[in-house]
Amino acid sequence: MTITISAQTHQELFAEVNETPQNNDPDDELDVTWKSPQALGEGHYRRVELRQNLVLEIESYQRHENLIIQGIDRPHPLEFWLMLSGQWWENSPWGVNETAAGQYGFCGNGLREFADFESTDLANIERVEVLSGPASVLYGQAGPGGIVNLVTKQPLRDPFYAVDATIGSFDFYRGAIDLSGPLNDSKTVLYRLNVSYLNRNAFVENFEETEFFISPVISLALGERTRLTPEGEYTDKSNGFVIGLPAEGTVLPNPNGRIPRDRNLSESVLDRTRSTVRYRLDHQFSKNWSLSNAFQISFIDVKGRGILAFGLAPDNRTLNRGPQAYDFDDTQEYNLTLDLIGKFSTGSIDHQLSFGGELRGYSNYQAGKSYNTPPLPTIDLFNPVFGQPLGPLTLDGDSRNSTDELGFYIQDQVTLTENLKLLLGGRFSSVSTTSEDLLVEDSKSSGSNQAFSPRLGIVYQPFKPISLYASYSRSFEPTFGRAFDGSLFKPTRGTQYEVGVKADVNDRLAATLAFYQLTQSNILTTDPAHPEDFSIQVGEQQSRGFELTIQGEILPGWNIIAGYAYTDAKVTKDNSIPVGTRFPTVPENSFNLWTKYEVQRGTFQGFGVGLGLYFVGKRTGDFENTFELPSYLRTDAALYYQRNQFRAALNFRNLFDVTYFEGAYGRGRVFYGEPFAVQGTVSWQF
Repeated sequence: MTITISAQTHQELFAEVNETPQNNDPDDELDVTWKSPQALGEGHYRRVELRQNLVLEIESYQRHENLIIQGIDRPHPLEFWLMLSGQWWENSPWGVNETAAGQYGFCGNGLREFADFESTDLANIERVEVLSGPASVLYGQAGPGGIVNLVTKQPLRDPFYAVDATIGSFDFYRGAIDLSGPLNDSKTVLYRLNVSYLNRNAFVENFEETEFFISPVISLALGERTRLTPEGEYTDKSNGFVIGLPAEGTVLPNPNGRIPRDRNLSESVLDRTRSTVRYRLDHQFSKNWSLSNAFQISFIDVKGRGILAFGLAPDNRTLNRGPQAYDFDDTQEYNLTLDLIGKFSTGSIDHQLSFGGELRGYSNYQAGKSYNTPPLPTIDLFNPVFGQPLGPLTLDGDSRNSTDELGFYIQDQVTLTENLKLLLGGRFSSVSTTSEDLLVEDSKSSGSNQAFSPRLGIVYQPFKPISLYASYSRSFEPTFGRAFDGSLFKPTRGTQYEVGVKADVNDRLAATLAFYQLTQSNILTTDPAHPEDFSIQVGEQQSRGFELTIQGEILPGWNIIAGYAYTDAKVTKDNSIPVGTRFPTVPENSFNLWTKYEVQRGTFQGFGVGLGLYFVGKRTGDFENTFELPSYLRTDAALYYQRNQFRAALNFRNLFDVTYFEGAYGRGRVFYGEPFAVQGTVSWQF
């Protein structure tokens, strides 16, 4: 498997489009496509290919980091660590957590998904599309930071079979199979089946994870112009949980010494299952007009038993803890979309029109239980005793929540001249939310909100290698849950302004410089008074900054992708948090570099090496700005060999075993980064 990153930047609003190919290439590439939302006028399920766009192949088995969704809705920058193992980790300690999933906006095949407490296995993923900037027009509600679209592998016309196995540090074991081909002689009925199994520990104690994943797909040709594609996914996962450690003894001095990097005091277990069924129906009326209809429904069940930390005692070594259990039963989410895409001209002006609607909903039943007093005995950070007995459970939370949303969008990409193009679009959304505390009589509350979100863009090319662009857009997204006082959260609104320039150094190397300002209101964050169970909304937050990226091929076989970002993210309006407070865990400065070289010919053809540098500047650790997470520079590396259908690789993460901190949820929950780790993978395709 090859991980392919296609850097399609903000100014490339208008693109030549081709249908996603039914690729029979045994290399079975996993594409990671970075592109702007403005480039999506061509419709869902299509890959945007741009003239002079270099597809930069980043060697597989290497986690590629810092494809960061731009802007403010990232208390944790979204750093993808893509591995051949198929596991996708976000910059929270373990998995794509519910906060990140809700804030960034995740899609599956163009269908927006609500947060589901589910990390994402990449066994059935063909490519990952990272859309920088607001994407509310075509992909429903999303924060101004952007959206991530996971596109699944589709059936192939010719037989294809692949197996791979990965073994790594901390007892990491994973295997996967990928099977595809026709089911009849005329090849009008195709199939694909992906199956994977994972069993691993981690560098921290009290953590083990197992996961089984299966995804069948059928593709039916209902004539020359119509295709129906039903899909299914099932995940059964069980894993421990990491609650973090106090700042004292990690990033701050502690008279008792430094807390060990592998310490984990949670003794928690999360059991999760998710079943998803979806279909996609595509019809091509003519060369210029097409219609797409898609539907998806998911059933999610989450049960957890955890031990929570409530504060550090004055001796700086005794941690107060309290156990808790919860169920997210009968959680359902659905999404139905209909999109019409067409091209036409009015005189000398070309148009690409997109129009569509979306209906989606989310509902769940949530029960929370805590243990009777006396509370769980305290634990010594430096000499912990695990397995202390727990008391009986007491139901202290029982609620039902639901959200329904209806949206319509229209967008026109207008080509005025060969070097001047406009984008005009807008989306109307109506959202209704209901929440009920089943332990309190007459507690049912509901609310509804409507909003129109416009988007404007312009691209001017004074001469061929240089493109200048500017864009404006707004976003609107529902916010789920209740505050401690029982009140419903308000919807989140976002506004983006951006200008930039792209320079094509040559036909294989390009650089982009972007300046932006993003403003977002009613952002959820941890309630300082009730940090373990509740959230509050920040009045308004603003992020200003710039990003510089360079990507392409320097010489045959030598590829590079590098980026620098400056981000000034602060609270600009709030009733309780002082104006000017820096947003937690967002660094002012960050830098990433990944480069790899592969021998092109001769005896060592197919042998390659890769090197990555990832710098993250210092960050404040909480809203009170009482402590900072120090900056760090991490080095990763890879060795690989590929020839014909065989592929083998070694990944080295944190090559020099640097001690660093990935993030924090306040003063009591600081997370160490992973120490030096190695993974080896062998794959065979036939």
